[in-house]
Parts: sequence; structure tokens; C-alpha cells
Amino acid sequence: MAPILEVRNLVKLYPRVTAVDGVSFEVEEGRCFGLLGPNGAGKTTTVEVMEGILPASSGEVRYRGAPIGRQFRSEAGILFQKTALQDFLTVRQTLSLFRGLYPQGYDIDELLQLCSLQKLADRDNRKLSGGQQQRLLLAVALVNDPAILFLDEPTTGFDPQARRNFWKLIESVKARRRTIILTTHYMEEAQRLCDEIAIMDRGRIIARGAPRQLLAEHFADVLIELPRDDFPASARDLPLRVIEGADRVEITTNDLDGTLKALLGAHVPLRNLRIRPPNLEDLFLELTGKELRP
Repeated sequence: MAPILEVRNLVKLYPRVTAVDGVSFEVEEGRCFGLLGPNGAGKTTTVEVMEGILPASSGEVRYRGAPIGRQFRSEAGILFQKTALQDFLTVRQTLSLFRGLYPQGYDIDELLQLCSLQKLADRDNRKLSGGQQQRLLLAVALVNDPAILFLDEPTTGFDPQARRNFWKLIESVKARRRTIILTTHYMEEAQRLCDEIAIMDRGRIIARGAPRQLLAEHFADVLIELPRDDFPASARDLPLRVIEGADRVEITTNDLDGTLKALLGAHVPLRNLRIRPPNLEDLFLELTGKELRP
């Protein structure tokens, strides 16, 4: 399948920092592509260049084989990290305002239903909860029925229930074969929504692929997690694959019984031990030695 979006040797320079340092990738149509990384990794800057908001210092972004231009602007939808809406308008009036900017797109009632806003159609924007406002902002981003949708940390600050409800909305967009570019700090979000991810650090992509593929490449079957205080210096000489976090130690292994015996032999207390499958946060810690979440 031909890529809908291509990023070629993208560089973004500021006076004292290189925010994006030679990033290249492509996104196939109908897939969800995730950009992951800690604060300052360069992912939001990369996305803003892709969206046409920031100019690149060098390199290029191509949409359907051509430099981004009028076609891209008419076919793209963007959900920013922060957006200010016009005061004293209802949800329906807000959607009608933005719908009028495009020659084609969703019917307003269809959009209200898609984003679960039917019961809020006549409510003033200022009286929406955080989760309700984010659903409205998603509806604004979808108003032109975009071929490609950018979501920049869309569920930051959500409670777990609101986050999962929002994921269902995004999955309904995916079901329509729309292309999604997602940045997020929530690894469960990326693992659930993304077909492919790229992990960024210091302005560069350090890993890229399908989540399951990357986890299989870097980890064994299970991961043992212990509080750092429960892992004495004597245990550090064991022939184990150890990943050290700020407050915990993780050991990846495909020989669970043998690893537990080795830990007991080194007098490591196991009362707070936890065994679980590895996830994307573990992958970032393995690659960079840093916590993935801010």
C-alpha cells in the first residue's frame, strides 16, 4: 500500500537546540501511527511540521506524493493539545461554524452522534466538562471528514473511564479507514490504538515498528518487577538482564523458574515481586534508560 504521508530527513533547528534531527518515516493510508517519547523528545515539533504549522529547517513532508498544500489542508483534521473555542456558542453552533469552512464533510447530526454529543448539542461550550469538551474538539477535527487525523496527546488529564470512552471514539474513526497520527504519553493508549509506533529521543527515532514486533525483538517472555530497595548490591552480579528504573528494578527472562531460584539464592526478598508481560514503557526504558511518562 502506498504511503499517504512521507517524512524525509526532517530537521528543525532553534538557536540553542536541534528539536528534530533527521527524522524519516512513512505512514500507510488507513493506519494509526504513534509517535512516543518523553517531554522534549521532539515528537510535538515533528507533528507540527507535518501539519504545516511550523516550517522545517530542512527536509520535507509529502502528502499523497506531493508537498503539503491545498489538498492536505482540505483533507486533514487536527486535535491540538490546547484549543480555545468561541464563547457563547452551543456545541451545535460551534460545529456549524467550523463545518462552514469546508465545501464538504459530515452532516452536523451525524457528527454529534459519532462523538456522542447528541445530548449536549444545545449546551454552551463553557459549561462542558473536560471530557465533553475534548469530544467536541474531536468533532471539530472531524468536521470535514478528514482522510488524515492528527491527535496530539488527546487524553492528557482524563480519568481512566473518560480515557477509555475516548479510545472507543477513536476506534470508530479507525473503522472508517482513516489515517491517524497520534502522540501520547500513555502506553496503554498507544498499544491499543496504534498499528505502528516510532519512539523518539533527543530529536531522533530510536525504534520503529508494530508494538508487538518491537516487544518481541527486545524482551523475553516475562518481566519480573521488584522495588529497587529489595534488590541488594550482591544481586547485581547475577547473570540476569536487569533494567533499572527510578524506583524499581525489572528483569526480563524466558526462564522464570531459574531466575526466581537465582534471586532466592542471592537473598533477594520476593514479597513485593510482580510478574507481568512487558509493555511499551518497558521498551523505552530498555532503549534509553529513562522513564517514558513525564
